[in-house]
Amino acid sequence: MDATDRKLLALLAEDAETAYRDLGEKLGLSGPTVFERVKKLKAQGIIKRNTIAIDGEAIGRPLLAFVHVNTEGWGKSPELMAIEDDPRIEEIHAVAGDTCLIIKVRCESTKALELLLKRIYDVPGVQGTRSYIALNTYLERNARTELVEA
Repeated sequence: MDATDRKLLALLAEDAETAYRDLGEKLGLSGPTVFERVKKLKAQGIIKRNTIAIDGEAIGRPLLAFVHVNTEGWGKSPELMAIEDDPRIEEIHAVAGDTCLIIKVRCESTKALELLLKRIYDVPGVQGTRSYIALNTYLERNARTELVEA
C-alpha cells in the first residue's frame, strides 16, 4: 500500500459513495485507475466492505451504550456470540483489561436496554455487566490511514 492508496482510503472513509472520477480528480488519477486500486484493496482485504453511517436518533434508537461483559473463562462463547443477531447490537469486541467483551448497542429507550441486558445475563457463563450510556458523541469515524509521527 502506497501513499496514494492511503489518500484514497481516507477519501473513501469520508464518503464511500464518491464517484471514481471525482476521487481520481482529487488524487491526480483517472477514474478507471482509481477503480483498479479499489478493486486491489478489496482483494487484499484492506477494504472489508462499504457501509453507511445511520443516525440512531432518526431511526428511533437514540440511546447509545457500551456494555462491558464479564464471563467465565474466554468471553467468546457460541451462546454469547448468538446475540449478534439482535439489530440493537452494533459491535462486539474482545478486550484486555478488567472486562472480557465490550458491546456497542443502540436502543430505543432505557427499558429496551434493560431487556437487552436481561438477554445478555441469561447467556450461560455471563457473570456480570457494566453499562455506560453515551450522553453525546463528539467523534465517530472509520479507521484512519494517515501516518502518525512518533
